Amino acid sequence: MKPYIVCHMMSSLDGHALTDGWDRAFKKAAGDLYEKLAQTFEFDAWICGRVTMQEIAHDEGYPTGLAKSSIPRTHHIVERSAETYAVSIDPQGKVGWKSSQALGSHVVEVLTEAVADDYLAYLQSIGVSYIFAGKTEIDLQQVITILAEELNCKRLIVEGGPHVSGSFINAGLVDEVSVLVLPLVDGRGEHPASFEVASSAWRQPAHLQLTSAEVQEGGAVWLRYQKA
Repeated sequence: MKPYIVCHMMSSLDGHALTDGWDRAFKKAAGDLYEKLAQTFEFDAWICGRVTMQEIAHDEGYPTGLAKSSIPRTHHIVERSAETYAVSIDPQGKVGWKSSQALGSHVVEVLTEAVADDYLAYLQSIGVSYIFAGKTEIDLQQVITILAEELNCKRLIVEGGPHVSGSFINAGLVDEVSVLVLPLVDGRGEHPASFEVASSAWRQPAHLQLTSAEVQEGGAVWLRYQKA
C-alpha cells in the first residue's frame, strides 16, 4: 500500500523557500514553528534533498580509499525498527554523514547505481542504511515503494529543498501540501520558489483543494491542501 505523503514547506509571502539572508531571530522562530507543525503529522520518515541534508550533516566530506573491491548495488538496511527515518535523496552519493543519525532519526541514503564504491564502503563503516532507486536517475515511485516494503513506512513527510518537493509534486505522489507562509517579503529573484522543476520535465499544474487555514503566532499562516 502506498504511504500517505505530505509535502511540508516554509515560504516567504512571495514564495521563496531559502532562509539565508533572513534575520537570525526571525529565522529561528520560523524554523521552530515549522518543526512544531511538522510533528503533528506523526510521520515514519522525513525526506530531504542532498543540499539540505549536507547542511544537517555539517558535511565536511568523507574519506576515500575504503573500498577494496566492487560493492554490489543492493539495498543495505541496518535498522528496520527505527522510530523515524531521515531519508536523503542523494543520487551520486555526496553527503558526508558523521554518524548514522540525523536529528534523532536513522539515516537512509537514496542512491543511484552510479554511486562510487568508496561512498558505499563509507556508509557501511558508520552504520548508515542505503537503498538504490535507479541506474543514473532517482525514480521516486520506486523510492516510496522500497520505503513501504523494506521499512514499513506508512506516512512520509517531504521537507525540501524546492527541487525535491517539486519533483514529488510533479510525479503525482503527494497526498497533502502543507505550507507555512511567513509575514516576510523576500524579493531576491535568483532564489528558487517553494517548488522547482525543470521546465523540460514539468508535466502539468497540480490542482489542490484548501482544507484548512490557521493563523499562527507571529502572523504566519498555515495552509493545508489536498488533491482536488
